[in-house]
Amino acid sequence: MPLPRPIGQIRINPTAWLVVLLIPLANADSPLLQEPDALAPSTFRPPAPWSEDPLHLPPLPQEADLIELRLAGQNPELRYFVDSRSLRVGKDEVVRYTMVIRSSSGASNLAFEGIRCLARGQYRVFAYGTERGFVPVDQDWQQIGPDSEAYRIELWRHHLCLPQLFKPRSAAEIKDSLSGQVRVRQGNSLLSE
Repeated sequence: MPLPRPIGQIRINPTAWLVVLLIPLANADSPLLQEPDALAPSTFRPPAPWSEDPLHLPPLPQEADLIELRLAGQNPELRYFVDSRSLRVGKDEVVRYTMVIRSSSGASNLAFEGIRCLARGQYRVFAYGTERGFVPVDQDWQQIGPDSEAYRIELWRHHLCLPQLFKPRSAAEIKDSLSGQVRVRQGNSLLSE
């Protein structure tokens, strides 16, 4: 003989419980669906979306304007140079420069490039150099990562960008850093030699 059911106990199907719980979510006025107001001053305006400066190709580099970039564990067959004359920090905070990569046989590759000083840096090749000048290329921004060219990692980490601020150094600071007039791997700022 079954036991009598206690008074006040009601048995509800689990599917019915699910429907009861989901009904408030279907209501558009439900506070569960509303985003809370942002905690920001009323005068705060979000920054304008980033836009890239127009491209202006530099002249071909002159030997006297090249600053050698020394890389740890560098391939002895290659030497890397940054053209100090083409080095610019744009209003868009992109550091643009001409890179010259020279082999031990004397052959050179030229590229006009840019690096963005983001938490995860980005680079872009704007043009490749020929004997007659630079030829623009249509290339998107690329992430700087472990598979990037070593010179780009070195420039981004140690010469072009302010550590932890994700902003570019001034062109003068970059030139000092590249020419070895400051130690760039000490803390968060440039130190005079």
